[in-house]
Order: sequence, then C-alpha cells, then structure tokens
Amino acid sequence: MYDVIGASDANGVGSSAPCLPFTDCPDGMGYGPVAARELKARGFDVSMVNLGIPTAVISAGFQALGQQYGRFIAGNFIAQEMPFVRTNATLVTMFAGGNEVNTITAALGAGAGGGNPAGYIDGQVAAFAADFATLVTGVRSRAGAARLVALNVPNIAALPLLSGSSLAQRQAAQRASAGMAAAVNTFRGQNVTIIDVMCDSRSYLTSNYSSDGFHPNDAGHAYIASEIVRAVTASAYPAPQASCGFMSVVPSM
Repeated sequence: MYDVIGASDANGVGSSAPCLPFTDCPDGMGYGPVAARELKARGFDVSMVNLGIPTAVISAGFQALGQQYGRFIAGNFIAQEMPFVRTNATLVTMFAGGNEVNTITAALGAGAGGGNPAGYIDGQVAAFAADFATLVTGVRSRAGAARLVALNVPNIAALPLLSGSSLAQRQAAQRASAGMAAAVNTFRGQNVTIIDVMCDSRSYLTSNYSSDGFHPNDAGHAYIASEIVRAVTASAYPAPQASCGFMSVVPSM
C-alpha cells in the first residue's frame, strides 16, 4: 500500500499522463505511478493512492500566507491529505517545499519582511520545520507500520523557472530552499529515509522539466521514481549531504 503526499508533483503534473487527485492512476507518468509499476515489476504487491492536491502547501499557515499575497492555494497536506493516509499503508512518500518557497518569495515581493528579508525567510523556514514534524507525526499516527520516505527540496533558485528572475528573488528562493532541505534532512534520524534532491545534479537538468520550468516532465518524474524505488529496495540508502555546491548557485543574501 503506497500513499503519495504532495502537491501537483504528486499528480504527475508536467508529465504526459497526469493523474486526478485521490486516484491510483495505473497508467500515469508521474513519479508515484511509475514507482508503483517498477515495484510491482520487482515482485512487490503495490496499491497506490495519490493524495496530491495541485497548488497545495504543507500547512494552513502557508496556505493563509499565500492567500494573503494573492496566490491561489487549494489545500494543505496536514488538513487535506494526511488524514486520508490509509491505516494499512506500508509506504508513504512526502514532497513539500516548492510551493512554500514560491509563497515566501511572493510575500517578500509584496513587502513582507520589511528591511529584514533574511530574518523573515528564516522565520518561515522554522515554521516549515515545525509543520513537517506535524506531518510526520500525523502520518505515523495513521499508519504506524509504514516506511516513510521524504524528498527534501531542490534549490528553486537553480530551476529553469527562475532563470530570468532578479538576483534578489533568486537569493530569497535559495535561502528558503536550503533551509527547508536542511529541516527535512534532520528527520533521517527519526527513521525517515531522505531522498536528497537538493544535492543531486539531475534536479537541475533543464531536460528534466516541463515547459513551465518548475514541474518535472516524464524524464524528471522517472528520475524521482527511480530514487523512491532505490530508497525502498536498497539494503542501504545514502544520507543526504550536509552541504553541496547546489545550495549556493547565487551569492548569499
């Protein structure tokens, strides 16, 4: 039993065959269905449900922040996804951070943070870390036997999405991304397998992204799916890196 928690990424948006929320979508080309098919091919009995909600963020706090600054956010993981994790789930993947980074930079662009944007970002990262702890605890309370696999956050500043953006926006996105990735990484010590998309060069290949520069295409979803399968099947999975060059693609704030 494999449950996928995420936003539009969990629905396979950007791929050639996205899925509707709360479906199994056996022929989908998003990372959830692709990983499920590969696990089945390896002899696992897999029933996948995609809990993703497009535009969603991790918590009501980030949802309210986005709405305050004009972003449409349809839901959040803690309130609208986590309660639907199946109690007999044996694998749950979680991918948060991208929409949250974009929410923070939108708030900064509208004047949030005043003269201390770095402090504002760090406060939002701390809120994200607390939210992620709530999410992990909630999933465990629903499905105590599940294997938990979390993807940390790529450096949004290095994605094609922001290639033409101002230095200030890219600096803010980088600071938020690195902070959120570090927050997710700490859960490795709490029996959560971490897929280190922050420090994997494949996260930054233009060829892995759809035309919007943010959502993975088929190749990008296949890359993520391959790491999920490896995390589940390998006898040992590497720890996320504490630092790497991808954390500082632009000068720090």
